[in-house]
Amino acid sequence: MAIRALILDFDGLILDTESPLRHSWMEVFAQHDLVVSETQWASLLGASADVPEAYRLIEQHLGHPIDRPRLHEQRMSREMQLLACESVLPGVRELIHDAQTAGLGLAVASSSDRAWVEGLLAKHDLIESFDAIVCAEDVARTKPAPDLFLKALEHLHVRANEAIVFEDSEHGVRAAKEAGIFRVAVPNNVTKCLPFADANLIVTTIAEYTLEQYTQFALAAQEPSV
Repeated sequence: MAIRALILDFDGLILDTESPLRHSWMEVFAQHDLVVSETQWASLLGASADVPEAYRLIEQHLGHPIDRPRLHEQRMSREMQLLACESVLPGVRELIHDAQTAGLGLAVASSSDRAWVEGLLAKHDLIESFDAIVCAEDVARTKPAPDLFLKALEHLHVRANEAIVFEDSEHGVRAAKEAGIFRVAVPNNVTKCLPFADANLIVTTIAEYTLEQYTQFALAAQEPSV
């Protein structure tokens, strides 16, 4: 058996969109005298770029509905201001380069919408690096359902045991587990407080190991125990 493809999450894995997202939401929460812990916030991530649960937390706290579209517009303006300072996370470009050199397929599987993912990939000159980009519009269910990863496998023409997933959220790791794929958790500044019990391997950055080492880890995990 060989590893033939890598599947990467986008938000918080390729680009740290999670810190600007958290910062902008924490400002909103503070305006409403609402306290949300780091662990509670991190547990909400990975299923949707807009974090619908955050709106519900405010409405439950206030006891009445809020103007969600207006809040979304105001908060997104602040998030984009913060996001302008972010760059591609350590090890990502090197992993992509090594995968291309080795002839591996590359895909992005993200619960965010296509315009968001492709726009930011293009901004950072990465969009041409991927053979497939699977986003929220492409599936019936986003993470933690396995649909995004199953669709990515389909596009890459590989089986689950021929791929490695890199994820920064527990929702994403759980989805990859449901899809039967080897899972590398790369917690970021926002999700590092979570245990990632469903990950096969946890690293501090993608740069912690080489592509060859990641491949060896994945293949070893498939070997039957004695």
